[in-house]
Parts: sequence; structure tokens; C-alpha cells
Amino acid sequence: MRNIREVVQLSTEFLEKKGVQHARREAEELLATLLNKKRLELYFDYDAPLEDKELEIYRNWIKRKGNKEPLAYILGEVEFLNLQLKVTPETLIPRQETEILASLIGKALPQTPLTIWDLCTGSGCLGLSLKDQRPDCSVTLSDISQEALAVARDNALKNELAVEIVHGDLLEPFEGKTCDVVVCNPPYVTAEAYDKLEDEVRLFEPKRALVGGVDFYERLSRTLPPYLNPQAQIFFEIGEDQGEALHQIFHQSHWKQKRCEKDWAGHDRFFFLEYHPETE
Repeated sequence: MRNIREVVQLSTEFLEKKGVQHARREAEELLATLLNKKRLELYFDYDAPLEDKELEIYRNWIKRKGNKEPLAYILGEVEFLNLQLKVTPETLIPRQETEILASLIGKALPQTPLTIWDLCTGSGCLGLSLKDQRPDCSVTLSDISQEALAVARDNALKNELAVEIVHGDLLEPFEGKTCDVVVCNPPYVTAEAYDKLEDEVRLFEPKRALVGGVDFYERLSRTLPPYLNPQAQIFFEIGEDQGEALHQIFHQSHWKQKRCEKDWAGHDRFFFLEYHPETE
């Protein structure tokens, strides 16, 4: 019967041979989750033996990790701010950058009840986080993928957050309605950049949720105004080299307060603006 120390060492060596980055950390994260421990707690219990059933599950996980499958898909969930979110290969894995965006939006919103739409919601991370921060707001999640919406629905139930979920392409489900806030993390990776993504992303995460360049922003710049209340706020996640393009795309005079915000690495990552309709 192998103990924790031996299992971690053998798994680390296996993952290193497979070219997995941060092999030891990944091996420890998987084992800690299996044993319902924090990763650092493994060090205090290194000589504890693993049961055969635990080893069987763990070996399967390590094999999947050796094939470069993302940790989040193996475990089936991630932590996002105060939420525990289910993730599947039908949804992008929520990133740290999107957590930053959710926090920035929460701080930027006025303290009055608002109607918020989360377009291209995927797992629901942005919209659900805003509903968690602002229970007084009405939040709707939308996506073109029915499979992604099923995950978002599960996440809403899992975290006991009352949101509306609608299906359709961008603004299609909102015909005849208006809102105070639009948040959107659309597919913004260019086709050229996609080919250079690390294997964990390119081989496993849904391509249609990644690749789009600035096309989605261009569509929204044309189609958003009839759906917005005066002084509506719009919050986007963007590629690190797309800030200038967003300023040009939203060049019309009804778009005000345009600005880029940076991620923790100092890159342009978020684009904020407001809608001020023209008056006669």
C-alpha cells in the first residue's frame, strides 16, 4: 500500500515526462481534492497510506492530466470568487482575469436595482457572480450554446442564485427589452493566436467560445443601442492587444466614458463604456 509521499513523487515524475507544466503542483492538487484536504495539508500527512479505491481514482486522474486535460475538467468544478462552479468541456474554464472583471463591475455599479444581461455567459460565472454581489439586481444569462446554458443553469441552482436563462445569439433573446448593464466575455482570440495556445486550452476547451477576434464587439457596437436604457454601462473582457481597436469600434458619439482597465499583469484586459443617446 503506497503512502501520500510515494504517490505524489511517482505522479510528479510521470507528469514531468509527459511535459505537464507545474507537474508537482498539479499532482498535489488532484490528490488533495480526492482526499478532501487542502494541498498544503498533504505535507502534514505524508506517510498516510492510500486505499485501493482512492489509488484507482487517482491513477485515472493522473492519466488524464498526462494527456494535458485541464485540472478543472478532471475535477468538474472551479472556485470563482465566492462561488463553486461546475465546468464541462462545453464551457470555457473561468480565468483569474474574469474574476478581476467581476470584482471591478461589482464596484462600478450604482447602488440601485438594475437590469443586467450577461451575454456569452458560458458557465455563468460573470452573471452569477454579479447576482451574488447584488441580489437586488435582475440578472439574465444568455448564450448560443444550449449545452453551456445547461451548465449555467446547474451553477445557478448549485449556488442558490435566482437568475433568468435564455437561449440565442447575442441580443436575439432580448427583442423588445432594455437593460441598464451589459457584461460580455465573448470569443476574442484571433485564429492566428488560437494555433499558438497551449495544449490544455487548444485541445480541450471549446473553440467556438474562444475564437472570434473583434467581430463580436463590432456587432455589438451596431446592435446594442436599441436595447440600452440611457446611461447604461457596458463591460467587456478583451484581448491584451485589442484596446485601441475597441476605441475605434465604439467611435460613435453616443458611446461615452470609454476606457481600458488592466489585469494584474499590466495588460489591457477590460473595456468599459456608457451609452448616452443623442438628444435633439
